[in-house]
Amino acid sequence: MKILVINAGSSSLKYQLIDMENESVLAKGGCERIGIPGGKLTHKACGGSYVLEQEMPNHTDAISLVLKALTDGVGGQGAVISSMDEIDAVGHRVVASGEAFKKTTLVDDEVMKTMDVIAELAPLHNPAAILGVNACRAVMPGKKMALVFDTSFHATMPDYAYLYAIDYDDYKAYHVRRYGAHGTSHKYVSGEAARYLGKDIGELKMITCHLGNGSSISAVKGGKCIDTSMGFTPLAGVPMGTRSGDIDVAAIDYLCHKKGMTMDEGLNYLNKKCGVLGISGISSDFRDLEAAEAAGNDRARLALDMFAYGCKKYVGAYMAVLGGLDVLVFTAGIGENTPEIREKIVGGLEAFGIVLDSARNSMKNDGTIHEISAADSRVKVLVIPTNEELVIARETAALL
Repeated sequence: MKILVINAGSSSLKYQLIDMENESVLAKGGCERIGIPGGKLTHKACGGSYVLEQEMPNHTDAISLVLKALTDGVGGQGAVISSMDEIDAVGHRVVASGEAFKKTTLVDDEVMKTMDVIAELAPLHNPAAILGVNACRAVMPGKKMALVFDTSFHATMPDYAYLYAIDYDDYKAYHVRRYGAHGTSHKYVSGEAARYLGKDIGELKMITCHLGNGSSISAVKGGKCIDTSMGFTPLAGVPMGTRSGDIDVAAIDYLCHKKGMTMDEGLNYLNKKCGVLGISGISSDFRDLEAAEAAGNDRARLALDMFAYGCKKYVGAYMAVLGGLDVLVFTAGIGENTPEIREKIVGGLEAFGIVLDSARNSMKNDGTIHEISAADSRVKVLVIPTNEELVIARETAALL
């Protein structure tokens, strides 16, 4: 069985074709500048990387180019299947499901009508996913497709964890609650942690830290999420690249009045101009901040300290929620590649049984699982490269 995984953005699209017989990636790539002059397809397959510069007025054109690259290659190179018939199904990454979908769902007309209704729950992501699905349905009529939601893994949270203390009738009417995000990543690394340790996931208490430009932390008990840091939208939780993370809602109203912003402008400000970018005044890229901190920039130091402190607080809170901790996992761009951040987060938690081995923590990410805890650490600390596309492919295959 071959599954095509699609992750569509508003002007971009990433793809992977995965052979589920051995879970190998046959090809992967992406389309850039969809609907914008200067369109480009990058296709990686058969050990090579091939680039096609071609305008893509819309997502349907982009999907058509992807299928052509898979079947014919780019410039005759990189073909991995003889025809579209070899693709058994398409799995689409979708950020938010609301309460409409609790698990991976087959696409049909009614499902897409519901997707249109809940698009507002993730205005930066869901409308783009809908574009990707509709484009695939147009180019691949009759092909089975599945929606795999970032929020599904968090659907196991108990009501006292996902509810906000607002009027309960308003929750029932408008479904305002904690949904979380990055669920496919949290699911993947928690499963990989159990496999690596040779343990039954049902017996483990874990905290998984997906740390990137967008970051979230989850408490996982027995393989099920019981709490997570992101909320109604991906704006909540720890400070991120450009997102503020948790903030007193009254402060938003205050800022809007002082800066003459509407609520929409205020939310755009919190999503795109805050986080470590806003604190540092330099960049949302943690590599730039580390270089600036090393050069003596105090605001860069402050931004990194605030991020690590925010993560540390969630780790501490989730140890209490779990009633102990067996495994702490770091993943995603920052979690996998930034030992200094891991050290800042874990430092001071020795009394709770979490002790890093400095030499192990400094090891370069080579795409494999690294155990970075000290020999006397009661809690195993692991760095696990995430693979959200494989989770999407597995979920799609399982549904079929």
